[in-house]
Amino acid sequence: MLAVAVLAAGKGTRMKSALPKVLQPLGGKSLVERVLNATDALKADRRIAIVGYCSDQVRVALADYPHLEFAEQAEQLGTGHAIQQLLEPLADFEGELVVLTGDSPLMRTETIQALIDSHRQHKASATVLTALLPNPTGYGRVFCDRDMKIERIIEHRDCNPEQLLNQRVSTGVYCFDWQELAQALPKLTTNNAQKEYYLTEVFDYLKSVYANDLEDTDESLGINDRIQLAHAYDVLQKRAREKWMRAGVTMLLPETITIDDEVELAPNVIIEPHSHLRGNTKVGSGSIIGPSSMLSNSTIGENSAIQFSVVEDSQIADNCCIGPFARIRGESIVGEKCRIGNFVELKNAKVGDRTNAAHLSYLGDATLGKQVNIGAGTITANYDGFKKHQTIIGDRSKTGSNSVLVAPIQIGENVNIAAGSTLVENVGDNSLVIARAKQVVKPDYYNQEGRKK
Repeated sequence: MLAVAVLAAGKGTRMKSALPKVLQPLGGKSLVERVLNATDALKADRRIAIVGYCSDQVRVALADYPHLEFAEQAEQLGTGHAIQQLLEPLADFEGELVVLTGDSPLMRTETIQALIDSHRQHKASATVLTALLPNPTGYGRVFCDRDMKIERIIEHRDCNPEQLLNQRVSTGVYCFDWQELAQALPKLTTNNAQKEYYLTEVFDYLKSVYANDLEDTDESLGINDRIQLAHAYDVLQKRAREKWMRAGVTMLLPETITIDDEVELAPNVIIEPHSHLRGNTKVGSGSIIGPSSMLSNSTIGENSAIQFSVVEDSQIADNCCIGPFARIRGESIVGEKCRIGNFVELKNAKVGDRTNAAHLSYLGDATLGKQVNIGAGTITANYDGFKKHQTIIGDRSKTGSNSVLVAPIQIGENVNIAAGSTLVENVGDNSLVIARAKQVVKPDYYNQEGRKK
């Protein structure tokens, strides 16, 4: 059997935040969520988060994780003390225990599985996930024999010049034989400068402890401040960009592009510089995103172009042209072969196929049929000060420039609305509608000096 424990009790003083360290956001997820996600594929029999500082907040944030248990570390007295909190909930457990830190969001599932496999292969009491760091200054050094059996661990300040040349350090991730560990945990002492219970002291009481080097040293990064948080985001984005470029996505100046984990991109998508894809976003083959566009929780069809625009919680069908400088939001739906042009905003709008709104319009709470043409400056006045109201425009209708449609209102099919009209009543099919004041001209109203006569 396999159990996983995630250390999530720390405050994170150096983050300078009221939010617990493990709940700090990183690419749309908290640090501890990323650690837990890396354990999903392990199919562990038990998963336990050890919480302490602001434990109520952490419990609420992780409430939706299936079968996740919690153990409370009321006082934070070290890593050994944290694992001692498992003695009761795992009293009848037999198998391996993997210990992870809730502030190490770059750890991959494959790395954790390799640690477990190595532990089982050696039939070890404990296996330490180690890293060969190019600059291990400040880290304790791990010394092993040829078979990777750990002979000793020496703190950096206690190493002599020769020992400092060793680059192997502990990452703080372990796999234990739980029954052996449970026998060793009560023996921990606080005979150290910090007066804390260190988990590494259990190695003094275990039969055989091995090291297992990880391949990518970035995975060992723990987050203690916002500088390290920014570095971790860089690493995640590099992984995401490389993944999608290998899958057939073209990126221009990829270092300027950011992509969340849930995003799905088809082959032959092109992402231009300074574009950002967030949340549950999907982009179809042949579409061009950017430059300088933001997509969030939206679906883009095939062969569409989104330029200098923002699309939020909406759907764009195939062969559409969006932007520049358009904003589509509020669960809007845009049909095939549409153009939503510069400085056009859609909010909770449904737009039929081959409909164009080329420039300078606001269409809120509106339903537009097929082949509708929206003239520049058209506004759906959807809010009466208390409620939002619907505007419906039928197929093949046209609005002239600077038209205002005061909702609730329904415009039929094949209607032509004259420029500058303000409509407050429904219009039937096949109509020309003009709703503007009569033009009045008073000649010779001013003298040659521009003064009123």
